[in-house]
Amino acid sequence: MIDVDTTWQQACAALASDEYDTAFDVLESAMREARPPVRARLALYLASTQALYGDPGVPDVREALNVALSLDPGLAAAPLRRALEAELGARAQAEEAAPPAPELRTDPSPLVRFHTLCALALSGHPQEALDLALTPAELPGHLRWRLRSWQADAHEALGELPEGTLLYAEAAHLARGLNRAVMLQEQAALLLQLGQPQDAARVLEQARTLYTGRDPEEELNLATWQYLQAQALLGQEQPDAALGAIEEAARLEARQGEHSYGVALVRGQVLTHLGRQEGALKAFEQALNLASPADRPYANHELGVALLDLDRPVEAREKLEAVLSDPEYPYLPEVLADLAECDYRLGRLPEAQQTAEQALAQGAVIPASLVLGNVALDYYHLDEALEHYERVVREAAPESRDWVTGHQMAADVMAQQGFADPAAAYAHAQQALAHTPESDDWYVTLQEHLRRAGERMGSSGGRTLN
Repeated sequence: MIDVDTTWQQACAALASDEYDTAFDVLESAMREARPPVRARLALYLASTQALYGDPGVPDVREALNVALSLDPGLAAAPLRRALEAELGARAQAEEAAPPAPELRTDPSPLVRFHTLCALALSGHPQEALDLALTPAELPGHLRWRLRSWQADAHEALGELPEGTLLYAEAAHLARGLNRAVMLQEQAALLLQLGQPQDAARVLEQARTLYTGRDPEEELNLATWQYLQAQALLGQEQPDAALGAIEEAARLEARQGEHSYGVALVRGQVLTHLGRQEGALKAFEQALNLASPADRPYANHELGVALLDLDRPVEAREKLEAVLSDPEYPYLPEVLADLAECDYRLGRLPEAQQTAEQALAQGAVIPASLVLGNVALDYYHLDEALEHYERVVREAAPESRDWVTGHQMAADVMAQQGFADPAAAYAHAQQALAHTPESDDWYVTLQEHLRRAGERMGSSGGRTLN
């Protein structure tokens, strides 16, 4: 005689060890032997297991639920069936789906509450998913890490990245094998968004040890690992190593017949850092072709900047204006600053100044200040230009390209002012020169500024002694 609870416990034990085939065999074998009412209840547990496969498993979940209802129509009111129906609806309709019934959120069964939480998260109710009372200890082993993953995803949807990072770390601790690697990679992805590439690299190092080369499902996950590794390396100013990682990600994807927007976009970013602008342009064009509607603004923005780097402001403007049509894009102030740069390159100084001032007011301090400095310099408003360039130096990350540019331009303006403050001019020229290669046209100019500022400091000092 088949006992439903015992059979489910046996299936859960197999699932906890990632023995999915064994778990399905346990459930399906029991269903073949059980009487119809028992088979109906087992079909609900089979549907719960099929739901773990996400969207590709939807037809199997639907089939199992239909079997359950055909064997026992009374299960239409069963909380587990209703929770699974809510999850199916959310997978099919996303935010258009009706949220699960309130009573399901407090059902005594942790399994019912788990699927209810999934439905809430999938239907665009992340805060309600987090408010649902459920802990890993209440769930079977195979759902514990998944619970933390869903909760981490809900925090991410709310923009609460530090909380999501901690929950992905806990999910990784509760998971095993490839699932653990995937959770570590999700944690690394959030760390990258938080601007912590070194921490992301440490987490990725842990994930890499979990790849065995024996699992056929590993390759696409390993491609994701290489994609994240490229970003971590780029964030640590290692663009050559980053290029190797992103090329490997592309190779692994291609072996699986895949070509992703993300890999193309990061490849473009890496090539930009290496000064290979034509290659970057092609990569960003590929990213735009692969982008979903939600990703297109990001690809167009990168493409616009790449075209600017190639001094093609007319084409750049077209791409950047396309981004402005999306009011939800989070980097609109930066887009305005880039549009101001386009206008400056095209000699439209009043338009460039107006757009840059708008970008500055909205928070794009560094790129807007560079444009405003250039416009002021063209008008020969030297004091105003110096103010903008010194703001760049204060706000930019030390040793970044913008920081070096700010020092270069500030030194040049002070030279045009006749070295009225030779010590400040010397300091700007010295900082810029330390990070300007000898092959750069600026190198000789900065050497001359440094020499003249030093002479002025010496002669000024002599007069003081007298």
